[in-house]
Amino acid sequence: MTTTLIQFAYLIAAVLFILGLRNLSSPKTATLGNQMAAVGMLIAIVATLLVSEVVDYPIVLAGVAVGSLIGAVAASRIEMTAMPQMVALLNGFGGAASVLVASAEVFSRTTQGNEPTGIVPGAIVASVLIGGLTLTGSLVAFAKLQEVMTGSPIQYPGQQYLNGFLALGALVLCVLLTMSPLDPVLLWSLIGISLLLGVLLVIPIGGADMPVVIALLNSYSGLAACATGFVLDNSALVISGSLVGASGLILTKIMCDAMNRSLANVLFGAFGAQDAVAASGEAVDQGTVTAYTPMDAAVIFSNARSVIIVPGYGMAVAQAQHAVRELTDQLVENGIEVNFAIHPVAGRMPGHMNVLLAEADVPYERLVEMDEINPQFPETDVALVLGANDVVNPAAREDETSPIYGMPVLEVDRAEHVFVIKRSMNPGFAGIQNPLFFKDNTMMIFGDAKKVIIELTDAVKNY
Repeated sequence: MTTTLIQFAYLIAAVLFILGLRNLSSPKTATLGNQMAAVGMLIAIVATLLVSEVVDYPIVLAGVAVGSLIGAVAASRIEMTAMPQMVALLNGFGGAASVLVASAEVFSRTTQGNEPTGIVPGAIVASVLIGGLTLTGSLVAFAKLQEVMTGSPIQYPGQQYLNGFLALGALVLCVLLTMSPLDPVLLWSLIGISLLLGVLLVIPIGGADMPVVIALLNSYSGLAACATGFVLDNSALVISGSLVGASGLILTKIMCDAMNRSLANVLFGAFGAQDAVAASGEAVDQGTVTAYTPMDAAVIFSNARSVIIVPGYGMAVAQAQHAVRELTDQLVENGIEVNFAIHPVAGRMPGHMNVLLAEADVPYERLVEMDEINPQFPETDVALVLGANDVVNPAAREDETSPIYGMPVLEVDRAEHVFVIKRSMNPGFAGIQNPLFFKDNTMMIFGDAKKVIIELTDAVKNY
């Protein structure tokens, strides 16, 4: 009877996971999706505590309490600008949990002399390999995002050959461990090589590709959890891990399409390593820019009927989302139509701009995806770019020699007037100078995005 109730609880949890994931597909229902998934996870945890194999409830409950406390404190204190780093860490923790659980299962069975059979040996191998790779890969991604280490691709002679050799070694160890699942030497060897592979596979990936890396590592953590579910014979873990793994892969594909690049090019192309040097001198050849003030912009805004705001990572760094909401309210009050153009890879993680704008209570209906908003730019009076760079670079359309040629971008240069708020003329994550800044209809406003937006709002209000 207890087993039946547990499986029924897992079924309810799985349904909530699926419904939660479905609601996450829209910013308007994302909060509800998170709540449904959280309730599903709570049900799954409670059901798992009823499993007869749980022998020490105080230790389990202590772990739940400590983990919950750490998660609550971290979530409440983390700045929105550091959310990508937190996501990377959470992916890594998921991988670490899979490695620990699979290893514990091996040691437990070794003590009992109970060698696993069927699908379990393969599941143990998958948990260890994918989990270990996810752990260290996510830590490297965190270090790059946090600027603990350089965000540029790290390359060295024979890099691909070494990675290929290690991958082949990992494959051999997987086969051997599947045949002898209780061999501690094979287990530790696979753990070691998976941890090393995680580091070596992520260090050659540059900051411009971090949204793809985060999505892929998220998928890895789900696949590792799914494998762990087979190790423990836990259907809820299998289902939830499968959902995370599949959705992460789909999101990775969407991110790659948004950059017009293949996943192989992202993982092995070392994008930005050679282009940054060549790009550093491009600004000299394209002319000069004129710095404008918020008051100058207010004059243009006073005659505008439509405005499209393009948020980028600069908005996140300045934590300007609330100031942007106030500017939006003021423009709407003045009878101006305002929309936000959202590029899939703006920021440092998928959905970064949506999260920031949602925090500032920007109406969901004003957030418009790239394919839908691009045809509107030629009929727009003002495009306001807030710290975005690569995702508004017209070289992706116009310059066949550009490393980002063919990448879908927001076509802000087609608007009648373009205001770009940036701290400096430095290039974006891709290390490529942006010819948008030198176009005749572009006006640059240099400074901290939050400060500039506040001044612009006051100027528009008092003009």
